[in-house]
Amino acid sequence: MINKTVSNAEEAIKDIPSGAVLMIGGFGLSGIPENCIAALLKKDINGLTCISNNAGVDDFGIGLMLKKSMVKKMISSYVGENAEFERQLLSGELEVELIPQGTLAERVRAGGAGIPAFFTPAGVGTEVAEGKEVREFDGKLYLMERWLKADFALVKAWKGDTAGNLIYKGTARNFNPMMAAAGKITIAEVEELVPAGELDPNQIHTPGIYVQRIFQGKNYEKRIEHRTIREKR
Repeated sequence: MINKTVSNAEEAIKDIPSGAVLMIGGFGLSGIPENCIAALLKKDINGLTCISNNAGVDDFGIGLMLKKSMVKKMISSYVGENAEFERQLLSGELEVELIPQGTLAERVRAGGAGIPAFFTPAGVGTEVAEGKEVREFDGKLYLMERWLKADFALVKAWKGDTAGNLIYKGTARNFNPMMAAAGKITIAEVEELVPAGELDPNQIHTPGIYVQRIFQGKNYEKRIEHRTIREKR
């Protein structure tokens, strides 16, 4: 039986070099690979390209990588919660490619499926279309978008087994499954790691074929970006 487990996050990400292209799962702060990000912060690397739905917040997630100047380019959809991101963007320190959220998801999915390009109406006639092919289908204009792939995909799941099969829980099943399929090397951190064969095959979201390394994480904060509490009346 194949065993893909590694002891911890530091071992899992030890060969990620400067200049690597990373996919980092999660939506907002939900389902982000917290342990992998913490381990990356200990490494002396830079020039990273990060493909992620968002850029974290100033003191958590990818925001900490930005603060340490580890990232040279962000390929994202929503980045409005990070003041350091804004500063680096306006100063020219950070290259940014903003993509409509559905297009970002489909570009990642296409990378995992081996589809080099597809056409979508999203972005036609806007800055998103600059430098891209536009083609008409049935009287409507569509924009060609290319796949996204990465050297390493860092994902977070609720439960996994030693063969790399993954189950996500709730809203953490966001960008994680598609990113797991689009990385040359996919590293999965899980809240609970069980022996191969213990997971119900009908419940598995990411088959182990896509995962090269897996470990059981610890000390998950599971932060909420904005907590709104109604005043008592």
